[in-house]
Amino acid sequence: MDGLPLNLREHIEKILASRRDGFALPGAFFSDDALYEAELEYIFARHWIFLATGAEIPEGGDYRTYQIGHYPIFLLRRDDGAIVGFHNTCRHRGSRILQQASGIAGATLMCPYHRWTYDLDGHVVGCGGTGEIARSQPPLKAVHVRQIEGLVFVCLADEPPADIEEMRRRITPYLAPHAVTNTKVAKQDDIIEHGNWKLTIENNRECFHCAGHPELLNSLFEFLGEPDVNTMSDKERAEHRRFLAARDTSQALWHQFGLPFELIEELHGRATGFRTERLVLDGTGESMTPNTRAASRRLLGQFTDARLGTLHLHVQPNAWFHFLADHVLTFSTLPLGRDRTLVRTTWLVHADAQEGVDYDLANLTSVWDATNRQDAEFVAETQRGVLSPAYLPGPIGDTEFMVNRFHSWYEERLRAALPP
Repeated sequence: MDGLPLNLREHIEKILASRRDGFALPGAFFSDDALYEAELEYIFARHWIFLATGAEIPEGGDYRTYQIGHYPIFLLRRDDGAIVGFHNTCRHRGSRILQQASGIAGATLMCPYHRWTYDLDGHVVGCGGTGEIARSQPPLKAVHVRQIEGLVFVCLADEPPADIEEMRRRITPYLAPHAVTNTKVAKQDDIIEHGNWKLTIENNRECFHCAGHPELLNSLFEFLGEPDVNTMSDKERAEHRRFLAARDTSQALWHQFGLPFELIEELHGRATGFRTERLVLDGTGESMTPNTRAASRRLLGQFTDARLGTLHLHVQPNAWFHFLADHVLTFSTLPLGRDRTLVRTTWLVHADAQEGVDYDLANLTSVWDATNRQDAEFVAETQRGVLSPAYLPGPIGDTEFMVNRFHSWYEERLRAALPP
């Protein structure tokens, strides 16, 4: 993409210039093939992308494969416990070396095409029957990997954004009490949304549509930011007073257990945009379940009380998380095409929790199973609508501030990456 002809650069600049701050994105942002290719190269291939948790690759030799834009890669846990990443393309003819979604590697990795083999550091140790000298061949190209409290981020760029270290330092006190490094996968579910990846992220970053999530609303207060009480109806004011009372109770618990909860707002103006905040849950305040009570009797870390609400974390461009007292939810999104997006949801419970004893899987997962299906429909219908020549971008409301900040980050990063 660095060799973009001038007319294509101008084409992308023209699309970016059509965005109005405080309004939805114009249709070209979801339909233009050249822009989509630029996003793959300048967004997904140059920034930190959340892919997995350590619990998904628990033992030495375990691996997972992924596709980020045009780049097949894999993550592998070595016997020393480190998680490393490599581009999943053989140095002989380019075939993918690991061709399953997950598996267990031996002492070496063998490409099934021409049987070139690699050690777990990526060095060529055998060239099958092709006759080349192994030690003279270039090793597999490594992928940058950073772990933050059990969350695994990768970057494909030769020089990844260094500001992930600041994010790690600032969010670690928030995440550490949930002890993600001592969890296991209770369930993982993949949904393909038939819409552009930006629509998936926008849908996550606002709650105007949350009336379409009746299961989620059992545990979710709809108040984001600081709403204007003067514009509320009497019913909304009563609900807001109930929210404030619940927040006071929750903050007392957070203080009691030494849990940081103040907002960190860094969604744009930096390469690695992020936001975290501990929020109140409705009902019993324990978990995102149909009855709002904890789904697992085995709480995470050293927690002794489940009434701790939810710690939200959003990371640009592709992930969001909910950290509860009894389980953790991670969401990773990857574009599969201009109008197809993979959304991977993972439920993590305490490493010692036993299904059927400490938790019921259906109870643990039913709320977000339903919510994800509903969101997939919202995204698909929006994708169909924004392709219409009659589509006109509407205003972004005050409670949708994270959508506007995502747009700002997106434009900043594309403009910063486009060649002069």
